Amino acid sequence: MKDIYDSFIEYLDRAQKVAFFGGAGVSTESGIPDFRSKDGLYNQHDVQFDMYRPEYLLSHSCLVDKPKVYYEFHRQKMDTRNIEPNNAHKYLAKLEENGKLTGIVTQNIDGLHQKAGSKKVYEIHGSALRNYCVNCGKVYPEDYIFTSTEPIPTCECGGIIRPDITLYEEGLPDDAVAGAIRCISEADMLIIGGTSLSVYPAASFINYFSGRSLVVINRDKLHVRIAVDTLEVTESIGTFFARVAERQGIEL
Repeated sequence: MKDIYDSFIEYLDRAQKVAFFGGAGVSTESGIPDFRSKDGLYNQHDVQFDMYRPEYLLSHSCLVDKPKVYYEFHRQKMDTRNIEPNNAHKYLAKLEENGKLTGIVTQNIDGLHQKAGSKKVYEIHGSALRNYCVNCGKVYPEDYIFTSTEPIPTCECGGIIRPDITLYEEGLPDDAVAGAIRCISEADMLIIGGTSLSVYPAASFINYFSGRSLVVINRDKLHVRIAVDTLEVTESIGTFFARVAERQGIEL
């Protein structure tokens, strides 16, 4: 009798174009907390920030109205420079290398997919590893905000240097959105992993999928039914992909 690993491999074998849509749960096994779980970023108590709603600390309003608070929160909570990819990132990079995966649509801003070797990554919420001046557009190194001694990092032109991430109250980046929609709509197999599908408009992207096979990998059941064949896995995504890779003879 086939188990979930054999079933997943069977889905892969018959697919021509596989797309991946992922969220914070993809990176938790690397040590990056998600947002809404009991141990997530939104439920961590810090006297310095407890007076603010978690969403506010990641909002355009906070950046503009209380920039010192915003940058302190960013420096303490968003620094992923020394975090390493886990088996989920590595397996997806292997799938792309083997010509099966056509793209990754990620809500994460940690850059771990690229660090694992993935090339076609659509970062619909941007990246904490890119920084730019809001006035002149000058690009700054990935560690600039984290190493700057200025409470509010400023450019030589006088503008504020901010991370290239999509904050609450801001629109998603057009190029990433276009690429993400194209990637998902052209796929005949979609893997959804490590996301509760509760963040919009990003979560609505899966509605562009019209292929045959859907795989949902999340610790909590999501009951998504947008495909003829659906496989739902309630296992950590890194563990699941590691076991699949072992059966396929793929070294991560």
